[in-house]
Amino acid sequence: MPYTPFGFFCDRLIRERERRDGEGSLSKPIRFSGQDYNTLKQEYLQKKALFEDESFPATVDSLGFKELGHKSSKVKNIVWKRPKEICDNPQFIVGGASRTDICQGDLGDCWMLAAIASLTLNDKLLYRIVPQEQSFSEGYAGIFHFQFWHYGDWVDVVVDDRIPTFNNQLVFTKSAERNEFWSALLEKAYAKLHGSYEALKGGNTAEAMEDFTGGVTEFYEMTEAPKELYKIMKKALQRGSLMGCSIDSLVPARFETRTTTGLVKGHAYSVTAVEESQQKESKVRLVRLRNPWGQVEWNGPWSDNSKEWETLSKGEKEKLQQQNAEDGEFWMSFEDFKKNYTKIEICNLTPDALEDDKLHKWTVSVNEGRWVRGCSAGGCRNYPDTFWTNPQYRLRLLEEDDDSEDNEVACTFVVALMQKNRRRERKLGANLFTIGFSIYEMHGNKQHMQKEFFMSSTSKARSRAYINLREVTQRFRLSRGEYVIIPSTYEPHQEGEFILRFSRVYFTTPMSDQPAPASTGEESEEDQQFLSIFQQIAGDQMEISANELKDVLNKVVSKQKDIHTEGFSRESCRSMIALMDMDGKGRINLQEFRQLWNKLKQWQGIFKQYDFDHTGTISSYEMRNTINDAGFRLNNQLYDIITMRYANENMNVDFDSFVSCLVRLEGMFSKLLSFSLLIKLNVLIS
Repeated sequence: MPYTPFGFFCDRLIRERERRDGEGSLSKPIRFSGQDYNTLKQEYLQKKALFEDESFPATVDSLGFKELGHKSSKVKNIVWKRPKEICDNPQFIVGGASRTDICQGDLGDCWMLAAIASLTLNDKLLYRIVPQEQSFSEGYAGIFHFQFWHYGDWVDVVVDDRIPTFNNQLVFTKSAERNEFWSALLEKAYAKLHGSYEALKGGNTAEAMEDFTGGVTEFYEMTEAPKELYKIMKKALQRGSLMGCSIDSLVPARFETRTTTGLVKGHAYSVTAVEESQQKESKVRLVRLRNPWGQVEWNGPWSDNSKEWETLSKGEKEKLQQQNAEDGEFWMSFEDFKKNYTKIEICNLTPDALEDDKLHKWTVSVNEGRWVRGCSAGGCRNYPDTFWTNPQYRLRLLEEDDDSEDNEVACTFVVALMQKNRRRERKLGANLFTIGFSIYEMHGNKQHMQKEFFMSSTSKARSRAYINLREVTQRFRLSRGEYVIIPSTYEPHQEGEFILRFSRVYFTTPMSDQPAPASTGEESEEDQQFLSIFQQIAGDQMEISANELKDVLNKVVSKQKDIHTEGFSRESCRSMIALMDMDGKGRINLQEFRQLWNKLKQWQGIFKQYDFDHTGTISSYEMRNTINDAGFRLNNQLYDIITMRYANENMNVDFDSFVSCLVRLEGMFSKLLSFSLLIKLNVLIS
């Protein structure tokens, strides 16, 4: 189930504590599902048994939920087997991991396999994801582990080595070597991370490239690609960046259909090399690509057996490692590459500008956030009444680019907005939201920007479009100064988590809310009426209980035509008594009651101020402002929790719920203040 705001808040506190302890780093990854690889391995070696992973069992539930679910005929003949049951002498890696070790099976996860193929070009990256010390012989206990970057943290995922088979053949990813299993087990660990094998069906190569590196991906449409694209690609590979490309298919039914050129539409490819070779009289720019199917290749110029290879010397051929084999890998000219492919994705391990010749020192900031229906899920700028309620992040751009060719003082930076957990929640019916962001210039304001600011301001920059991808990324160049970024879904009221990453941003922080001064009023006829009712109920003792307070409040509030309420509950009144009762009797006297009444009047004035449509209720999106006006400063997670607690199904808050909320806050802040003073007193005494 999706997190509640309180669950999200608690999980975030846990993650922040783990990060302070070094958890989530490459050197100390978080144990996924709480499983420690070394502990489990030693346990099963001592028991002389093979590990069986209960958190990702060898059952239909791990295969999928729809096309690979219980009702699917596809799963009836699938048998889970360990490698030693499939072949003789199984090996984890045979002769070093290479791009030919990845051959796609009966699962639409070419996007992930294209990323793995790119990963094999860099041993340092590969063996960070695929620890080398694993084996089917020495210290074998049927347990393996892999590491992934997962929404800001590195996690270590443990799996057993039972793999889905049909007729003793692997159903999903396999290696060209029948006895090699690292790629199949890596796929299984990635499936576990996302909940099932079926959850991996369909995706974007950038998604897997980032999960394997923690990098930031930039997209280039071939029709809009910069003139220096060849130079950008070559430099990217030199720096260890991962690259993928694809041919868009406008008709879903034609996904993964082969064209007359041998290329496949709606299919992900790896870019594995970019080279310039000397022909007899000229130079030619070439690109090497790989189809994760392990077959089906380009048949045009510079394909495996084309006549163009005859124009190169033997030394040039050896430099390019050209082979005539149906292994899914092929060369093509850079011009044909641009002509046939529609999109390229480059995952930068560091956000150095690939367009520039110089390296720059960058910083990366990661911010977690959440859109909560009724509070902070305001939708895009098309919804001005709620857009301002979205989470807001302040940026300070301090250092201009070193190599600016004009006189403009500007800073280049990358913004990446990623929605979380949508793939894992597919089995619950979740789809990717349509997301994007806008950037506004501001000057010295640390408060959450209000509706009026956005109504009177135009954005300085924004994402190219709102789109239903896991991540929207874009590079910008703006003048030095302060800005606020608003990440949002396109439609309002859509609830989900996200992370917002900034590259070369030197200061980022969520926008907060400042307390406003409390208002006061003079005693009115209404006050006198209220005091009269109090005296009638309190009697000679001039004190009232929670039940009596309930009668007083409901009698007075019922006469307010402009306030909608179902009446104060006994629990709310008990909270008010607890707030004002100084002597612990469980009752309040006239003086305590007068203080309470003054607070209620102040809160009533705030409530009416935000009842824009005069329905006697306020929109839950206005709770942030009303709480600020009442003198409380909270973080974004607490606003989310409050909205879920006090708003009704229509995302409105009535007066008694509003008062109950403020009473709880008043009591909480009073206790915190008392506790703080007690600590200070103890320090002074000691």
